[in-house]
Amino acid sequence: MKPLTPSAALAAVVGSKALPRTEAVKKIWVYIKANKLQDSKNRRMINADDKLKVVFGGKGQVSMFDMAKFLSKHLS
Repeated sequence: MKPLTPSAALAAVVGSKALPRTEAVKKIWVYIKANKLQDSKNRRMINADDKLKVVFGGKGQVSMFDMAKFLSKHLS
């Protein structure tokens, strides 16, 4: 897995050092669980706070399956 550089928006959540995509996803989940952003009724949905809303293209709620699509736009 080659390390990728996160965008400024993603760096606010996972840190600014280069990391593989798999590690970025793990750190996003740690952030989601630490801030209780998983929807209580539908556990597959993630409620975005201000930091994640920027990463998720301004959406207030995204599916955990769509999360990878949004993350790929912020890793280069």
